[in-house]
Amino acid sequence: MDRKTENPMEGKWIPATSVRSGAGEEVVSDVYSLTVQIVNVSFVGDPESKQGWVLVDAGMPGSADDILSTAADRFGGRKPTAIILTHGHFDHVGAVVYLAKKWNVPVYTHPREMPYLTGRSRYPEPDATVEGGWVAKISPLFPTEPVDLGGYVKELPEDGRVPGMEGWRWLHTPGHTPGHISLYRKRDRSLLAGDAFVTVRQDSVYQVMTQAPEVNGPPRYLTTDWQAARESVRKLASLEPAAVVTGHGRPMAGEELSRGLEQLARDFDRVAVPDYGRYVDRIEH
Repeated sequence: MDRKTENPMEGKWIPATSVRSGAGEEVVSDVYSLTVQIVNVSFVGDPESKQGWVLVDAGMPGSADDILSTAADRFGGRKPTAIILTHGHFDHVGAVVYLAKKWNVPVYTHPREMPYLTGRSRYPEPDATVEGGWVAKISPLFPTEPVDLGGYVKELPEDGRVPGMEGWRWLHTPGHTPGHISLYRKRDRSLLAGDAFVTVRQDSVYQVMTQAPEVNGPPRYLTTDWQAARESVRKLASLEPAAVVTGHGRPMAGEELSRGLEQLARDFDRVAVPDYGRYVDRIEH
């Protein structure tokens, strides 16, 4: 299959690679995080068992080979039972069409993300006017075209279950996108937060390249609803997660995570919301 014909974002300009690109980390025994260029994908499932596993998010355009190689190393020849998308931005769906077809598995998302995954709607343009670093200024170069998963994409169950991920629940955490979700497992307080918050300052080239860990709000140049983003962070902080994988930045755990997330929730308007930008005026205090 020619992947370029399957992905309208192929060939678009994408940000520089971080120094952690290709690095993987076992966060807990059945959650493995892989950094592909500047974004993380998660492999959820016990590699020692014969049970199924699930891929969470699908990386940047051109990520398929890295994802397939890691899956083979971790799970042998077993394909996943499903792909779960936290949202449909270009850096989280880069390989999803190819992988869904290769593995012949369903892709699950929130109903409000469906227009962006069935070819019907583009996301709002990135905001180059937003307060932030150099990445924010060049963000209009990032692709906003939808992908079209056709019949592969399904809506997540309304009751909060996550197909293929026993013990996990999905939580609606909008703000960064209308249908953004996070995934939480109560028994060990593991959290896959997507871009509801991140552990690197994503608009700073230096921070993206070095991946120095710190809890930050969602990427500024693509977040369109700051009031919803604030409430989503507070919802996740109330869970008191013990370990987290975010869409960008290194996994975090323990006191460093607790302290950083508590501060972000408490001081969100001051530390996360930009002082100016196209979407900032919409926030209500």
